[in-house]
Amino acid sequence: MKKIKLLVILPLFAFTTCVFSQHRKVNQLPSFDKHELHWGFYLGWNNSDYKINYKPNDFPNTSVELDSKTGFNVGLIADMKIDKHFNLRLEPGLISNESTLYFIDNNNLGVYDQFSQAKIESTYLHVPILIKYSAFRLNNVKPYLIGGFSYDYNFSSNQKSTDDNFSGQFRTRTHNFMYEVGFGFDFYFHYFKFSPSIRGQFAMTNEILYDNPQNGPSPWTDPIEFMGSRSLFIKLAFE
Repeated sequence: MKKIKLLVILPLFAFTTCVFSQHRKVNQLPSFDKHELHWGFYLGWNNSDYKINYKPNDFPNTSVELDSKTGFNVGLIADMKIDKHFNLRLEPGLISNESTLYFIDNNNLGVYDQFSQAKIESTYLHVPILIKYSAFRLNNVKPYLIGGFSYDYNFSSNQKSTDDNFSGQFRTRTHNFMYEVGFGFDFYFHYFKFSPSIRGQFAMTNEILYDNPQNGPSPWTDPIEFMGSRSLFIKLAFE
């Protein structure tokens, strides 16, 4: 995730510094921001992991580690102007990513000999409602901040499965709520507006689905008090 941040932030900073240092020039799309409604689409990449809090349990010195891969996201944009600085945005889309959870027994007591890792391939319907605050436009560039809340439907949650970790099936919840914040820049071109942004998304709800207590104490889920995803998004929007 740190590599992705550097690869995006450094070129973006250099490019925007160059743009802002230029002399005043002819504005592209001069009436674009006067529209009450406009539409667009976005695509991009994401990298996710989990924030995990532990609680007292029957399996001391156990932990969970995560190996995540870069995923893909794509969606649509509906933007409604509130005033010259604020816009209300709906950005429904699909998020796809993949990660592997490793259950670690630090005492080497063989707690996880039965099932020691879980591969999670997730596809989400992501529906955020956001407020965008835009600064004043300088030539053909305008910086902005954005934030809000979202609902995520996890198509790959396995919540309805009767099998749990005792049967080698790691489960998460289908319905989740998030909040997200970010920043970006609007670049005005002759025919469209290009808006790259960096977003952080953080879970508000516990995503783990606990194992059936009828099977006895679970070394996979009992130690976990909260497990919520946190993601870095790179979005390239065309409006």
